[in-house]
Amino acid sequence: MLAGLENMVILDRMNRLEKEDPLLPFALDEWLCARTGEGGPAICHLWRQPQSFVMGLRDSRLPGAPDAARWLESKGYQVAVRNSGGAAVPLDPGVVNVSLILPKPSVDSFHFHSDFEKMYALIATAVAGTGWAVDKGEIEGAYCPGDFDLSINGLKFCGIAQRRQTKAFVIQAFVIVEGSGQARTRLVRQFYDRAAAGADPANFPLVTDDSTASLAEIIDLGIGAAEAFAEEIKGIIRERQTEAGMQAAAATLRMPSEAELTETIAMLRNRYGITR
Repeated sequence: MLAGLENMVILDRMNRLEKEDPLLPFALDEWLCARTGEGGPAICHLWRQPQSFVMGLRDSRLPGAPDAARWLESKGYQVAVRNSGGAAVPLDPGVVNVSLILPKPSVDSFHFHSDFEKMYALIATAVAGTGWAVDKGEIEGAYCPGDFDLSINGLKFCGIAQRRQTKAFVIQAFVIVEGSGQARTRLVRQFYDRAAAGADPANFPLVTDDSTASLAEIIDLGIGAAEAFAEEIKGIIRERQTEAGMQAAAATLRMPSEAELTETIAMLRNRYGITR
């Protein structure tokens, strides 16, 4: 299932940890996805985000979402709504985010399960050197639940979402590498306590403390686990790069200007932001 990851450009933003707009990495994915669809290269975007809380579209429509957002901001979190699928996730430097930006084989291609499988295979391969196997399937009580929850010993450490455009798509994974899984689940549950008060329970996940853990809590990864995990991902991508492929990618790669990125951020916020 790693087929299709050949000659990807690696965009490493792991150490961009200054406080910036939490929509910036999503806007960058959105902009680059459009360029990939126009003939640009496939891209593996690795990034981390300072203390932020990113809602899914469904979360943002909960009756108490504006109040919950203000509560999070009072706690020092930057809050945003992403345009990819899935539900709320807290982000911090212990979470490694992996975006695979790929062209669609055809405009009418809707086989997203195979795209999720690529991300699953990439992450499972990155972890394989530890001797642990990665399972997939929804973990009850986890935040941002889905069929492609990735887990070890029944504990979720990764969720996968997607964003599809006409000619290209992005598969995004948040991988909890360092820190406390329980601390993050408590934060998400407190968010839903506020955001979902009075809402139909079918419209939000029921989050429990014993559902989620970081990779470092499950596996002894040593110091610098987040950076080490990212290096494993980059190594897998680099093994599939060729000199000719990288020359072709360099010829078609274009990064957004500051103005283009600012415009994309504003578009995402206007289209998907919370009404306060």
